[in-house]
Amino acid sequence: MQKRKLGKSNLEVSAIGLGCMGMSWSYSPIPDRKEMISLLHAAVERSVTFFDAAEVYGPYTNEELVGEALAPFRGQVVIPTKFGWKPAFEGEARWSRLDSRPDHIKKAAEGSLKRLRVDAIDLYYQHRVDPEVPIEDVAGAVKDLIQQGKVKHFGLSEAAAKTIRRAHAVLPVTAVQSEYSLWYREPEKEVLPTH
Repeated sequence: MQKRKLGKSNLEVSAIGLGCMGMSWSYSPIPDRKEMISLLHAAVERSVTFFDAAEVYGPYTNEELVGEALAPFRGQVVIPTKFGWKPAFEGEARWSRLDSRPDHIKKAAEGSLKRLRVDAIDLYYQHRVDPEVPIEDVAGAVKDLIQQGKVKHFGLSEAAAKTIRRAHAVLPVTAVQSEYSLWYREPEKEVLPTH
């Protein structure tokens, strides 16, 4: 398996990663947990080292699944996860409200650490840009978590080029996650050339 270094960091991952969302959330029916654990183990056996999760998937159940399945492979795999969502109302099953206030980010990180069964989150993405919170505040909150040893690297998901640059001025952005396919080429215009 080929490897890639993300950003200008020392974070090295397999060229092919595994998005874990559908293992516990989104698509119906939800797959069997034991089968998904076997699939995650098979991916590691095939040299995949990058496994993408998020607290909103479930919510929480995706991180629990990935944390349990990959616990035997600590130090061999990279597990990014994402923050920035919350329920719009008490008991909402599929969270629909953005929340990237620094206090919420820090609380979300504590939960993700426990569910993923790790001492530090390898790569912590803002899942969606929150228009209510300046990106500099978001980057500052993640920077605090890095200084505390709870997060190793910072990423952004579905962010515009200008937002990426503003965040990077506060804290180096290691990775950017964007929808990009044969049907959707928008990132080619501004996001991919961003530096």
